Amino acid sequence: MLEELKRRLSDYEVVLEPDEDTPEWWAGAPSVVRTKEGVFYMAARMREGRSPKGKRGYEIRILRSEDGRRFEAVHRIARERAGVEGFERPALAVDPTNGLFKLYGCTPLEKGWGILKFEDADKPEEFRPESARTVLWVDSPADDTFRVTGYKDPVLLWNRGQWHMFVIGLDRVERIFHFTSGTGESWKAVSDQPVMPNDGWHNFHTRPASVLPMPVGSLFVYEGSNLSWFDPNYNIASGLAFTPDLGRFYDLTPEGPLLQSTTPGDLQTWRYSDWIQVGPEVFVYFEAARPNRTNEIRVASFPVGLLT
Repeated sequence: MLEELKRRLSDYEVVLEPDEDTPEWWAGAPSVVRTKEGVFYMAARMREGRSPKGKRGYEIRILRSEDGRRFEAVHRIARERAGVEGFERPALAVDPTNGLFKLYGCTPLEKGWGILKFEDADKPEEFRPESARTVLWVDSPADDTFRVTGYKDPVLLWNRGQWHMFVIGLDRVERIFHFTSGTGESWKAVSDQPVMPNDGWHNFHTRPASVLPMPVGSLFVYEGSNLSWFDPNYNIASGLAFTPDLGRFYDLTPEGPLLQSTTPGDLQTWRYSDWIQVGPEVFVYFEAARPNRTNEIRVASFPVGLLT
């Protein structure tokens, strides 16, 4: 199953390219929802290569599509209008209780990183940049105690009457942490321990990517890097785990990453993926490295039956 999945996901289409074909310019971190009417919306992070690292995400771009493959921009949220220094991964969702759209982001704070939330909107085109506020952060330690110093890159899921958010917690490396909320406004940690260990091929960074509900349990897509790899901060690959209850996680790819960019270059980055079921297929949106140290958003698909 895993080899066939890998083969299917190597047959991709390009969804969004960076605004400049220049090293360190990226289009990436896609978060996609499909409405009950069948319309796809994507939130993506646009990154430039001039600012200091961590502050290069200049825009959350909202795009719309009828078929999930050809998208057009319908809204742009600039970092200046949101009053932040930069963006990383956004998270887009539809609230099943009222039909409103939710949008989260993340940004560097005075110390560490924090998760942002924009005011809910009837349509993604109507998110107000100035409504961004911080909803998840950590207080800075009074000393140099080894601990989490910030949260970033939210992955959002509605399950059994509550919201779940998986985030990167930074404590010199990147680890996966899990929070829940009844409304999506305030968040409570499920545990003070990471969801998965940083070991094996992902012994440097281990990060959340996507959660795909299945008839029994969920497929948990994670990403990571190895301390021995070239530039492991950005040379990120992806693997799979299974969770029966969003509390226990079993690594399905412990021996090595399943998914890496098939494009030749210094980096094999395949990260920030979002997996959604569309009828009998699963659409997978992901950020991947191109040969010249730029990144683009791609989409591939496979039959949902491949997971059974």
